[in-house]
Amino acid sequence: MSSRKTNITIHIILLLILLVPMTGHGQRKKKPQDEPQASGIKLREAEFYFTEGEKFFILEDYAKALLYYQRTLEITPENATVHYKIAEVLARSNRQEDLQKAALSIENALKLERQNKYFYLLAANIYNSLTKFDKAAEIYETLIREVKGSEEYLYELAAVYQYAGKPDEAIKTYNRAESILGINDISSIQKQRLYLEQGKSKEAIAEGEKLINAFPDEERYVMGFAEVLSQNGFRNDAVRYLDKFVQQNPEAGNAKMLLAGLYRETQQEEKSRPLLLELFDDPSVELTSKLIMLGTYNTELAQRKAKNTTDQNLQDFVLSLYQKLEKNHGNDPRVHIVGGDLYLSVEKNREAQQEYEKAIDLGDVNFEVWKNLLYLETQAGQWDNVIRHADEALEYFPNQGMLHYFNGYAHFRKRNYAEAIVSLDQAKRLSSSNTSIVGEINSMLGDAYNANKDYDKSDKAYEEALLINPDNSAVLNNYSYYLALRKVNLEKAEKMSAHLVKNNPDNPTFLDTYAWVLFTREKYKEARKTIERAISTGKATATHFEHYGDILFKLGDVNGAVQQWEKARGLNANSEVLNKKIANRKIYE
Repeated sequence: MSSRKTNITIHIILLLILLVPMTGHGQRKKKPQDEPQASGIKLREAEFYFTEGEKFFILEDYAKALLYYQRTLEITPENATVHYKIAEVLARSNRQEDLQKAALSIENALKLERQNKYFYLLAANIYNSLTKFDKAAEIYETLIREVKGSEEYLYELAAVYQYAGKPDEAIKTYNRAESILGINDISSIQKQRLYLEQGKSKEAIAEGEKLINAFPDEERYVMGFAEVLSQNGFRNDAVRYLDKFVQQNPEAGNAKMLLAGLYRETQQEEKSRPLLLELFDDPSVELTSKLIMLGTYNTELAQRKAKNTTDQNLQDFVLSLYQKLEKNHGNDPRVHIVGGDLYLSVEKNREAQQEYEKAIDLGDVNFEVWKNLLYLETQAGQWDNVIRHADEALEYFPNQGMLHYFNGYAHFRKRNYAEAIVSLDQAKRLSSSNTSIVGEINSMLGDAYNANKDYDKSDKAYEEALLINPDNSAVLNNYSYYLALRKVNLEKAEKMSAHLVKNNPDNPTFLDTYAWVLFTREKYKEARKTIERAISTGKATATHFEHYGDILFKLGDVNGAVQQWEKARGLNANSEVLNKKIANRKIYE
């Protein structure tokens, strides 16, 4: 027989023992003239039903278990265990109706047997689920009174009083527990919180002191007390207690770390920093505490960055802490994640990138790490790295649209347009709820499809982008320019380009596009005015001067055209077409 079957059999046998009619407290004694509760045959039938119920209960088929328990109850209606089992099944439901039935069943069990603590515990849970806290409290009180050695449930009783919004009763109950079981952190910490919630700060502090005095060497007690005080606005008191404890216990590294944090919160940075420099070399201090401390400093650095304010001394100090952390815990990926975040906050992008790469090499990391790394590589134009790391990240997070976006963007920048389209399409599908991202993806898809000469899909992508944001500058510029190059839908191209220039009157690139659209529509005088505005910005490129020359040529000013083409050649000497224009003094359609 397997061990699982053996355990089930033993479980059933033990429960079947409970089916034997009881003659003790809570069970009616049989008088001579009474009829037996059940004949031998009926009793065996009841045992069979109960065994089947237990089997299905163990198999978690609670509907069938309930059915067999109810059949058992029909034969042995005064068996407390059967009432308990029915209540246990019904209590698993979230339906109020079932919970009410469970309450009736467990009450019946308690009427028949008042010495079984498990009956009381189930009853209390049922009444808590029904939010009948007064009834749950009554159950616990009865349990403690009726069942010897159950004083430990005073803590559950106190918690019920807290749920019921009776803080005074909860405190009295915790005091009862202490009088029997002694001073302990459970009752003391709860009383501290209850006193503070009532505004009784003196009582709360006295309660904390009592616990600390009872256990003067327990670091976690003084730390817990300090945290409660700090969370409730008594930071200076928290500092006082911790400072005293640390002086008496110089090896208490974790208490020192909490004290250093409270020094910072109370604007005593001059006390915090020397302590932290010591603690970051202390192997007894939990790594998690060090990481949290650096995280708080990183938040401050990020906030300063957002406000365009810097504190070089602060940056140097925080980075010195990180260097200690890396030296002592360099094989933990969490350390390098924090390092990457810190360097990112102080705009040391190369170092941040290196830290994120170390974290990835050391183990599994969260999505944010991959995203930050890809962002930094994108900023640096490291397209091969972006593609490689995006592919690696997708093995862990295949449904993150941002990873497909980074992948597609890098392929696009490398002019791998077919690969870019595949990745960007996937990014679009996975980012459907983020309209701003979808708009940018459509913009890039429009460019990629155009580069692949798939013009229908290019136009569709641009149109979808403009539906999301009709003022999308990149789309308006590229869409109108490509239409002009293809000499199709020129009226639409002119409207889009004019709208773009209206919103961006001093942008030389957008002015150049508008001039070229006008040139394509043979509106040469308007085109000349527009290209001259672009050149007057002082940011003209070779393309601007070449387009200016083309416009002048169409207006009959050949000398002027050649002069502008020569300016363009001065900025781009490698253009064969441009050299040909200058040599032959004419343009080529």
